[in-house]
Amino acid sequence: MARIADRLAENAGGEFFVDASCIDCDTCRWLAPSVFARSPREGMSVVAAQPRSDEERERALMALVACPTSSIGTVHKLDPRAAMARFPEPIADGVHYVGDASPDSYGASSYLIVRPSGNVLIDSPRASRPLMDRLAALGGVRFLFLTHRDDVADHAVFRERFGCERILHRADVSADTRGVERLVDGDAPLALDGDLTIIPVPGHTRGSAALLYRDFLFTGDHLAADEERAGELEAWPGVCWYSWAEQTRSMARLRDFAFRRVLPGHGRRFFAATQQEMRAALERLIARMPAQRRR
Repeated sequence: MARIADRLAENAGGEFFVDASCIDCDTCRWLAPSVFARSPREGMSVVAAQPRSDEERERALMALVACPTSSIGTVHKLDPRAAMARFPEPIADGVHYVGDASPDSYGASSYLIVRPSGNVLIDSPRASRPLMDRLAALGGVRFLFLTHRDDVADHAVFRERFGCERILHRADVSADTRGVERLVDGDAPLALDGDLTIIPVPGHTRGSAALLYRDFLFTGDHLAADEERAGELEAWPGVCWYSWAEQTRSMARLRDFAFRRVLPGHGRRFFAATQQEMRAALERLIARMPAQRRR
């Protein structure tokens, strides 16, 4: 739990606060942008303004629930149950943001696709009992697609609870994931189940892979919106653990696929009005990448 004694000095005075255990994962800032912001001095999230409406207060409580390190606190004991019940939060067309980010994946976002032929969980959230019960109420989990080795978190708990088939690229298997049920090989796209296509995108890690569902692309840590520049996509050489050259080539291969919504593990979502607008943003990123250097 967040400690009021460790409350960051830059928090706005009032009920909500962020303490010094924040890892700057950005979850609270996009879940409740009217309340939380990044402190340039602290390099962490802080409460920029206290909630001014019931909806802002509930969004702040959703951020509190989702925070992977329990770094958000309140001066008084508030009831988070209504905020918890809003997860998984619908995005569009049966796609949901799961919440309950895990510290083991540095707060990466997880998503749920609710579909008649079986629900798909993309990357592992924290396996809290309330969340797992809500997933069960939505029909459980048939597939658990792991975009790469960093965001597997509590995958084994979800396998035990739902009997889901876990999917991971062979190049990213570790001691913790040796038991996954389906391994992906090579760099060629692979049909998973009807409207699901696995697209290997080596770069961030050797086994990074994206999942295409209708016009959604779940990208793990391969591709996201730029937090600072509206309308631009971004990738980060400073957190490219395998090969920036490979990630650049993988990015170029995404031009072969039609999508207009990017849902990343880390970074911001990117929704384009049309596939052509998405393609243009992707082309601008691809053009910038060769000049960038891995730090």
